Amino acid sequence: MSNPLVHAFFVGRALAEALNEQLEKALTNALSEIGKFDAEQRQKLRTFIEQVMERASQEEETATAYRTAASTTGRADVPVGDLQATIDDLRAEIAQLRAQLQRYRSQK
Repeated sequence: MSNPLVHAFFVGRALAEALNEQLEKALTNALSEIGKFDAEQRQKLRTFIEQVMERASQEEETATAYRTAASTTGRADVPVGDLQATIDDLRAEIAQLRAQLQRYRSQK
């Protein structure tokens, strides 16, 4: 029969090693999830920036084409100021529709 103190020492040592392994696994998983989250957020940010730049490019091309057409014909059907006001009005309507759609979806 072995000494109970020696037995308790080895049980405690085995428990500490097992807890250390579990803690290591949990920490590794947590850091992995944080890394995944960070990578996903960076990708979403890149995608968002690309969309914004694409929209800005399209709007710039549209405005340039409109100004070019107005300058070559000598007149424009709609003055540039009115065009900007129309664009602003359309954006406001889109924002209102999005808000209404969001309210409709949240009611369901």
